[in-house]
Amino acid sequence: MTPVTTTRLEKAAVDNGFDLELPRQGEWIGFASTQAPLRAWLTEQTEGGFRVALSQPQVARALTESSEDTASGFPAGAAAARKVADIPGLHRLLRRAFQLSKTLPDELLRAFERATAALPRATEADRLIVQRVGQDIFRQGLLDYWEGRCAITGLAIPELLRASHIKPWAACETDAERLDVFNGLLLAPHLDAVFDRGYITVSDEGDVIISAALDQSARQMLGLGTSASVRVASDSHRVYLRWHRDNLFKGSLGRGEGSCA
Repeated sequence: MTPVTTTRLEKAAVDNGFDLELPRQGEWIGFASTQAPLRAWLTEQTEGGFRVALSQPQVARALTESSEDTASGFPAGAAAARKVADIPGLHRLLRRAFQLSKTLPDELLRAFERATAALPRATEADRLIVQRVGQDIFRQGLLDYWEGRCAITGLAIPELLRASHIKPWAACETDAERLDVFNGLLLAPHLDAVFDRGYITVSDEGDVIISAALDQSARQMLGLGTSASVRVASDSHRVYLRWHRDNLFKGSLGRGEGSCA
């Protein structure tokens, strides 16, 4: 790689949260972060574009907007790799990888355990404090995962968004479920309310389904008159969505008729 290319790769890494440089491995330039556990290695492809090797396979799998890199020759410590066509694509990939690394696979649970290790749990008031800490961590995780946008409308005003559990906090059997980023949708306030009370749900494919309990007038008032969907990235989302449909959803008008269309 030329010095100019090396400088551009270094800037892309630093600009997107990777503030620690790792020892170079051949043509691979490595980076880590003081804010996330992910390590990333960057290099230029001979045919154009760039390769990005990552230390966390869960993060690599979640980067669905970039191409999988199946070539050999990963640096030591890398578990998977993606490839992008240009520098703007590299910036987008690194920014998204950094966000995902702060939540996957169980970073929210680890943050919760660290934050609450010294907190008492003897009384109901103690447990409510612990729960509030967990909910704050969960909300920040959803803001990272959904990139600060409502999962349905795209509303990008974080102060207005709600961290909505798919399987409610009280119904979860473990803290791992409660703090699983896949057990949540970041929603605008009115959608959080109708989702929480089972008036809408989401299919395995990500289609928003409306309960028959909402008449046409109510749908229009809630802005549910146009097609809508959620980016369902993995089976981890689908497990919780099936629970929501089976346990909270108030029922639909039938296959197709109850969708948000």
